[in-house]
Amino acid sequence: MDRRESLKALLIGSVSSGVILSACETSTKDNAKSPKTQYYGRTPDEVLRDEKLQNDKFFTDAEMKAITVLVDIIIPKDETSGSATDAKVPEFIEFIVKDQPKNQLPMRGGLRWLDVQSQKQYGKIFTDLEADKRLAMVDQIAFPEKAAPEMSQGVSFFNLMRNLTATGFFTSQMGLKDLGYKGNTPNEWDGVPDDVLKQYNLAYDEKLLAVCLKKEDRTKIMTWED
Repeated sequence: MDRRESLKALLIGSVSSGVILSACETSTKDNAKSPKTQYYGRTPDEVLRDEKLQNDKFFTDAEMKAITVLVDIIIPKDETSGSATDAKVPEFIEFIVKDQPKNQLPMRGGLRWLDVQSQKQYGKIFTDLEADKRLAMVDQIAFPEKAAPEMSQGVSFFNLMRNLTATGFFTSQMGLKDLGYKGNTPNEWDGVPDDVLKQYNLAYDEKLLAVCLKKEDRTKIMTWED
């Protein structure tokens, strides 16, 4: 099972970040003119708060660069769909840490820890490392049961990063498509199977169906058979 399939299983079973968070795109210009506008059931106050969070900036450019590298290591592009960055997961994480400030210190501290460890081991910050060395750094903290005790802070940080990445990706349009999630979509019903109808002594009234319905809709009316 590859990383993407593992994350799918994690999300379908129980998203370990505790919540599935959905972010809606709003028009700042329109909302400023009409604060009563609601999106997906949001109240006017919630819309204004979301606007403020969207406009604020928490991570530095350097931190966002590291986040972008990390999320694409966690969910890279494959033949099924794009990468986490293609699904705008870095922007999702930026929004979430502003929406849930409890994540700010663990994320910023974790990014700092990653740079310090990269400097110690390779003499460069994480984003300046070659691709193979980035993966080597991540491998040291991506598997909690195998990680060295001194890597515990990095393990905790990477767990959070992985959870946010999975949540952001698999609640995006791209991620939902990757999951094969259809949602409330119409389908075509072919009618009750003949053996089931016979089991319950039921039958379609052919005369009524012929008069009232088009041929393709003849499975929609059912009557008791005397």
